[in-house]
Amino acid sequence: MAFPRIFAQDGSARHRIRAMNAPALELRRIDAARNMRRFYRLDVQPDLFGGFLLVRQWGRIGARGRIVAERFDHVALAAQALAQHAARKARRGYSNA
Repeated sequence: MAFPRIFAQDGSARHRIRAMNAPALELRRIDAARNMRRFYRLDVQPDLFGGFLLVRQWGRIGARGRIVAERFDHVALAAQALAQHAARKARRGYSNA
């Protein structure tokens, strides 16, 4: 499954605004036979220090889940990490919500 490229390669102010307005990627994996209903959410957000955060949230659908944020200096690096996580989850059976 291919995911669209959301961000450009440079970290200019124009792309910082675009990063703030880009929708989060929400993935789901539902398997009724195994009683599995999981979600995985990926979002790139600017931080207060001029960098970017890749915020990952996952868990059972309907629950709060876990949240982890990774910091990147450039939006391109954050977007690359988002694409890698999305591809990994697609290989495990997650699809767009």
